[in-house]
Amino acid sequence: QVQLVESGGGLVQPGGSLRLSCAASGFTFSQYVMKWYRQAPGKERELVALIGITGGSTNYRDSVKGRFTISRDITENTVYLQMNSLKPEDTAVYYCNAAPARLGVFGNFWGQGTQVTVSS
Repeated sequence: QVQLVESGGGLVQPGGSLRLSCAASGFTFSQYVMKWYRQAPGKERELVALIGITGGSTNYRDSVKGRFTISRDITENTVYLQMNSLKPEDTAVYYCNAAPARLGVFGNFWGQGTQVTVSS
């Protein structure tokens, strides 16, 4: 059974930090690009960051560059999102996603989401 289980969300003051985790199981973690998306109320879901299968390739949306860091631990089948210097506009539900890294790998998996609220 495929599972992506996010954790680490919560309420934090502007300028604070959070570390999100996404534990993967039920599929071959090393064959999937891992991504973090977020969705704020009334807005479309947007891609925040992604990391390649080896962890050597990462990409971020402009608004989080220099503040967020995505990483993956292949021994723990877990992907992380370290979020620093948080702003109120980072408030959203954050979702973990696993997307096939190459042809012949199937499935596109989502976690249940974790709420991040940045407010004083």
